[in-house]
Amino acid sequence: MPHLEPQVISVQTHLRDQVANALRAALTAGELRPGAIYSAPALAAQLSVSATPVREAMLDLVREGLVEAVRNKGFRVTEMTEQDLDEFTEIRTLIEVPTVGRVTATASAEQLAALRPLAERIVTAAEEHDVLKYLEADHRFHLELLALAGNGHLVDVVADLRKRSRLFGLSSLNESGRLVASAREHVELLDLMVAGRVQEAEDCMRRHLAHVRTLWADGRADADTCVS
Repeated sequence: MPHLEPQVISVQTHLRDQVANALRAALTAGELRPGAIYSAPALAAQLSVSATPVREAMLDLVREGLVEAVRNKGFRVTEMTEQDLDEFTEIRTLIEVPTVGRVTATASAEQLAALRPLAERIVTAAEEHDVLKYLEADHRFHLELLALAGNGHLVDVVADLRKRSRLFGLSSLNESGRLVASAREHVELLDLMVAGRVQEAEDCMRRHLAHVRTLWADGRADADTCVS
């Protein structure tokens, strides 16, 4: 049996994960367009890495339903329909709204206070028009908040939904400043939770998810308008 260096495996896996995260962010932001086909070498050149971790990362995205393999060409970004967006929002609402209520009633002040830097980072990123920092902070805030309910499987389900959903056109919305209002809802939500106002926190979470759904739709419309 050949001797495998753990360090090599670790580095390769870490690079694959980094590439996958970068591609997910580009998909979420709408920088990789639905229906378009991208080759691994071309993406690798943009990311300044070899084609191998890009191919491996794209296969992860295939399993997540974000892209599909096109024989001898590369990978096509899957289309998202209005029905997809409605269904993603419905599922997230069914899961996240009552979970926010439960966490509001059970989490300690210290646990909730630990989320405030993330909530503020989301607002700062939106104000500074930094899409990647916005996405990273938003992702961490929502999942770490849900994790306070103590159900790891629930967090995994929401994480998968977030991967499958894409805020197509986020860049154009970001440039217009329209993300700032949505970003500030994270701080509002946290304030309500710290105050122990369960019903108002649930209402805020429901309203936030509805706003995210509107941003999805508006982002797609804005991006379509920009296509010549």
